[in-house]
Amino acid sequence: MKIVVAIDSFKGSLSSCELGQAIENGVKKVYEDATVVKVPIADGGEGTVESLVEGSGGKFVDIVVNDPLMRPVNARYGIMGNDRTAVIEMASASGLPLLKPEERNPLKVTTYGTGELIKDAIKRGCRDFIVGIGGSATNDAGLGMLQALGYKFLDENNRELGYGGEILERVAEIDESKVMKELDQCKFLIACDVDNPFHGPRGAAHVYARQKGADEEMVEYLDSCLEKFACTLREKMGKDVAEIPGTGAAGGLGGGFLAFLGGELRPGIDIVLEEVDLVNEIKGADFVITGEGRIDFQSIMGKAPIGVSKLCKEHGIPVIALAGSVADDAGATHDYGIDALFSTINYPISLKEAMDRDRARAFVEKNTEEIFRLIRVCEKKFG
Repeated sequence: MKIVVAIDSFKGSLSSCELGQAIENGVKKVYEDATVVKVPIADGGEGTVESLVEGSGGKFVDIVVNDPLMRPVNARYGIMGNDRTAVIEMASASGLPLLKPEERNPLKVTTYGTGELIKDAIKRGCRDFIVGIGGSATNDAGLGMLQALGYKFLDENNRELGYGGEILERVAEIDESKVMKELDQCKFLIACDVDNPFHGPRGAAHVYARQKGADEEMVEYLDSCLEKFACTLREKMGKDVAEIPGTGAAGGLGGGFLAFLGGELRPGIDIVLEEVDLVNEIKGADFVITGEGRIDFQSIMGKAPIGVSKLCKEHGIPVIALAGSVADDAGATHDYGIDALFSTINYPISLKEAMDRDRARAFVEKNTEEIFRLIRVCEKKFG
């Protein structure tokens, strides 16, 4: 029997790799000779760096960069086993959790630190980038990131502008004379799971700026800044990002990547599954086990288990999903290729207790064992 384990982390509890090992232990208590292939995955958000780096035998890099308010902060990114591909979560340098509630102000905060992560990876020889852009604190369309890479943004008096969303409407000229030459050799895949345009009622400011500290007046102002900058991009660079789905992600960072760095915006899970080559890993599999910390109706919206199950459905492979919590509405996932859902929680328990690493590991292993005991009974009964 061949089992492929492609499961997302249980956030705050067990990593994808730890879950894979617990599941393998459970399987082998029933089928000692089973081949268990463990493929760490994530959906492009939290945990993506770990899953891709650990799964490829890569390494982690810890450096000090600037946070959204240009203060030193420790940040981590990964370099995959090919020594060429960097995996970056922008939130590690420019994320909302780095700010206290009273510090949140999308007019002032910057993506500069994200650019510093990219710059460091380039200096280490990376030319391919996978960048997750969820969880941002910013609304600067990536200008801070670009400033860290050597771009200068000038006002109508040819003065260099500072940082934050407030500079967008004042950009009159774009100076590329100091831009890192290596950028011409770089390819950027952007894990983007939303389809918001750059500006407008569904744009970056109107949909996301409030959670980043903006009041209604600031939302309107930021939206007008983005609209003005979109016009500047058309005039100065011949790039029209205004209506492209995903360019409004992370405060317009999606648009910045597309316009300046030729970034390709794709669903995070699609990028990850391609990088781990899951389509080849599942060949000949009898079952695939997937899951995440909680499975509910939102799981069908680009989450890792559905990305896995859709792929398996194309190849006729049964999919079993495990989760710490399985919601009442989780049955919607059956229409997307998940054949059976199981919670790993065996009895009433607090969230804190459920997330205890040792307990969670034991639950996953035991429930996997019981699932495969049932499979063995069915195999004996029905052949």
